[in-house]
Amino acid sequence: MFRTVHTVYIGLNKLQHLNCNVQNVLTIGCVGQTRYRSNKHYKPEFKKLRSQKVIKVELPDYEKDKIDSEDYSPEKLRTRYKEKGIQPTRPWIERTTFINNTGSIIEPYIPPEGDGKISPISTAGAKQKLELLKKKKDTWQAIRKIRQNEEEFELYPEFITKAQDIYLKAHTTMANKDKQNLLQYVTEKAYVEMLHNIDNKTLRWSFIKSIEPPRVVHARVTDIITQDNLFAQLTVRFHTKQTLSVFDRFGRLIFGSDVIAKDVLEYVVFEKHIVNQYGMWRIHGKIIPDWMPPKEPAPVTNILNVEAETETALEAQPDEAKSKIILPDA
Repeated sequence: MFRTVHTVYIGLNKLQHLNCNVQNVLTIGCVGQTRYRSNKHYKPEFKKLRSQKVIKVELPDYEKDKIDSEDYSPEKLRTRYKEKGIQPTRPWIERTTFINNTGSIIEPYIPPEGDGKISPISTAGAKQKLELLKKKKDTWQAIRKIRQNEEEFELYPEFITKAQDIYLKAHTTMANKDKQNLLQYVTEKAYVEMLHNIDNKTLRWSFIKSIEPPRVVHARVTDIITQDNLFAQLTVRFHTKQTLSVFDRFGRLIFGSDVIAKDVLEYVVFEKHIVNQYGMWRIHGKIIPDWMPPKEPAPVTNILNVEAETETALEAQPDEAKSKIILPDA
């Protein structure tokens, strides 16, 4: 009986407490109800443009960068770069280099003194032929090495015809000052030498004929940096008849002649990167022997000092007072 009365009492207390809570909620809701202004813009059509005005900037986390730099693990760096969309950099600095030509002439050919003038039947001519035969061994070894990389390589008449064609086109292009196409026929070393001191000048060059057929007199093959990187150089002897005339910027002739043709004996070095699939024969330089006499310098046009010339001319004039003849009175 006592338990039943206690249970009913607890239930009535809970019901009363619940009624008080409901009454308080209703009172607060009616009395304390407030309405706040909506955060929604009154023109929803420009919602996207308004959102683009605000730029979300990711501030750098220097503490995290410091931890990452201390813990230099490739996996963490790869994950971090992948999150930012950055391609990972290599830990070493490597730049590709391409060697297109050699910087000098390999074992340059020494032309015999009086070549082109001494008859081979004479004693001096026979001595020159004997010296050339001694040097043929290295030349044929170099040609054999060229044929190992180019199976279809032939000196006569294929290479000689190509060399003469390159020789003519290179000089014609130089006379026309076509700097863009000149590199197709000469190497970078010869390019600088051929274009040296031709600014403000007019060149007229013409090829007339070959006095003697061109022939290969020297051949060398060398490697650069690695043993597989091979360059070949062939020295070709040209004995031709040409005309050359050079005019300055005022149109005055300073060298050569358009009419008088001269016999020219030249030793032209051709070079090719034989291990390169797209390599081609180009002029690499010319051999000038030590026994050749130096050329006379060309006359240069200079601006005269007009004031000094005028003063000199005035001083040279005779004095009229001194040169006047005075006759005695009659």
